Amino acid sequence: MGIGEGKGAGPGIFITFEGGDGAGKTTHLNFLAKALRATGCDVICLREPGGTPIGEDLRAVVLDENNSNMSDETELLIYEAARAQLVREVIIPALQQDKVVLCDRFYDSTIAYQSYGRGLSLEAVKAANNFACQGVHPCRTILLTTGDEQDSALEGLQRATKHGEADRLEQAGIAFHQNVNRAFREIAAANPERIRVVHTDVPKPDAARAIFSEVADIFEWGDVDERFGAGFFDTIADANTEQKAVVDQSGNALDGR
Repeated sequence: MGIGEGKGAGPGIFITFEGGDGAGKTTHLNFLAKALRATGCDVICLREPGGTPIGEDLRAVVLDENNSNMSDETELLIYEAARAQLVREVIIPALQQDKVVLCDRFYDSTIAYQSYGRGLSLEAVKAANNFACQGVHPCRTILLTTGDEQDSALEGLQRATKHGEADRLEQAGIAFHQNVNRAFREIAAANPERIRVVHTDVPKPDAARAIFSEVADIFEWGDVDERFGAGFFDTIADANTEQKAVVDQSGNALDGR
């Protein structure tokens, strides 16, 4: 087992959130973080790429719509460079201090976007992931999905670009994002112990309850309704929930990819 895979492998707990654009990762990561802090956990929330000053600079480059001529190989290496910095500077120290680390995207996204989406060699992408991760692996991954591959891709892009702005990855086209969503489903099927699929095309309280149930064993919660009380999950449906973005280690609001 690697660093972050659970109490049995050492201090700290590392949980990642994955899914296509607009799947609700930020909203649900934020809600879980708030609940964990209320139970006494020391929680750090991160996003990829980003989470460090260097990572945020690299994020700006890789997502800049003006960099349309960026090669797929360059894109991969930028993501891995940002990840390597995040792992070394933030994630490993946090886990060594027995903190809970919640991350919006990690290496599953790289496989989905750069291998299935861009068409880069799966073996090359996995090798790059292994190098950048430095032995760090999540103990649990929550994959958020909506509908089938086609509907999920279209709905997700509409959510992600509802304010009229689209970054370089969001502009890659519907076929690209359908391949990405198919990849996530295949990755989840191959890793059922680590990756738990939660559908978010349901009321937010229902999706949140499902997410908490999928991590209940890690935190020894038992029945989540009994643990958190009647009506707790309804609070995620408050009108201002989505406006309260999680802030990462660089002080930047988590806004998805």
